[in-house]
Amino acid sequence: MTVQAKITSAAAEAAQVLARLGVAEALWTGGNRPVRSPISGEVMAHVHDASKAEVDAAIEAAHDAFLAWRNVPAPRRGELVRLLGEELRAAKADLGALVTLEAGKVTSEALGEVQEMIDICDYAVGLSRQLFGLTLATERPDHRMMETWHPLGVVGIISAFNFPVAVWSWNSALAFVCGDACVWKPSEKTPLTALATQALFERACAKFGDVPAGLSSVVIGGREVGEALVDHPKVPLVSATGSTAMGRAVGPRLAGRFARALLELGGNNAAIIAPSADLDLAIRGVAFAAMGTAGQRCTTLRRLFVHESVYDAFVPRLKAAYDTVPVGDPRAEGALVGPLIDAQAFDLMQTALADAKAAGGAVTGGDRVDMGEAFYARPALVEIDRQADVVKRETFAPILYVMKYADLADAIALQNDVPQGLSSSIFTNDMREAELFISAKGSDCGIANVNIGPSGAEIGGAFGGEKETGGGREAGSDSWKAYMRRATNTMNYGRTLPLAQGVKFDV
Repeated sequence: MTVQAKITSAAAEAAQVLARLGVAEALWTGGNRPVRSPISGEVMAHVHDASKAEVDAAIEAAHDAFLAWRNVPAPRRGELVRLLGEELRAAKADLGALVTLEAGKVTSEALGEVQEMIDICDYAVGLSRQLFGLTLATERPDHRMMETWHPLGVVGIISAFNFPVAVWSWNSALAFVCGDACVWKPSEKTPLTALATQALFERACAKFGDVPAGLSSVVIGGREVGEALVDHPKVPLVSATGSTAMGRAVGPRLAGRFARALLELGGNNAAIIAPSADLDLAIRGVAFAAMGTAGQRCTTLRRLFVHESVYDAFVPRLKAAYDTVPVGDPRAEGALVGPLIDAQAFDLMQTALADAKAAGGAVTGGDRVDMGEAFYARPALVEIDRQADVVKRETFAPILYVMKYADLADAIALQNDVPQGLSSSIFTNDMREAELFISAKGSDCGIANVNIGPSGAEIGGAFGGEKETGGGREAGSDSWKAYMRRATNTMNYGRTLPLAQGVKFDV
């Protein structure tokens, strides 16, 4: 076990990074809301919460911007996103450093998050020339039927602390090329990265020229700010990332006014280690998926089903990885596991471990690592003989529940027997097992992987899950359709008026 020592003041470093990124000092000083770094517990800034009137004003400005932006040709809209990608490339090191300071991610993961932003910008630029509709077969002679896609309006984005900038980009890059405006409420735990991203967007706008004012804005605050965004009649779509409890609050409010909800909620992700698995590969895949980002990804591996024939060969090696993984200041070279976001996260972890012990689980790790006021914890591995209630409950911390299985069908059934349905994986070299796992009889998750863990995703595929995960899809594939409205058009180029289904109405 190696624990990296604290390096320098998070607050001092944050001030330097914010200045280099061009964030006005007035935005992060003198406010009512303190922003603490999970690295040290230091207060780095005091940001200003938006009032309801300010949220309403941002939405009205975004709506006015949408009315102008929808008239800009989509490839031209893509040029703005291309310029944003260039700004992100130039500022990658600084924005990544700010993600580390504010969210506690180790450096490579923080830089990887910014790279996701760059990647989705590249993807959206290409998409700006591919917003395709269909030509449809019609039963009426001298007619043509087709579908067209039009900009939707103002997109509200509510993001979580664990991916403080990437989630915004998954939504906004697509929304901008689709002709929409965006109003962003970041997590109250990570507002500084949002302010920095908005500053980079404004740089891109200055290079683009003629961007309507209010096309993108940030509103900071707690639940009341999110509610103002969710309830506003000029926000036809809200993309909300967070807990299932948050989704249960947001979904019905949007449904009440017939607005669209794009929900990315909880994940209680599983992996299966089959008898034919490459155990060296599986160890690496499981270790990153379960311990990366200190277990604070929605795709984190939380349940592991190991075939009884390889259990004794695999689990001791996995325990050894847990015993030696370097935990500490995420800025330090070699650190792989940084801090939990706050005291509440640590307390929830300890509650879950106590419940697991009460259910008969044998716990390895999970203890607090002393780093002053911050909350670092050793990743925990829990060997347990059944899928107890605590196992079915998602705890946003580095806890991995390990269980034996004998039959693949049973393992798949156990994997699916949780309320969440985000991500899943199997490690196997048996083609039949792999194909079964990704078939309709296999994983019921939105993401089903073979020979890689469930954690992490590329922007080219649609990201999201089923059941209590919310059903939303972001990033690649045809996710762009969520940000547009569809119209079916019938064109009559003849001189008669035949009606569909043979209806006669002669006057």
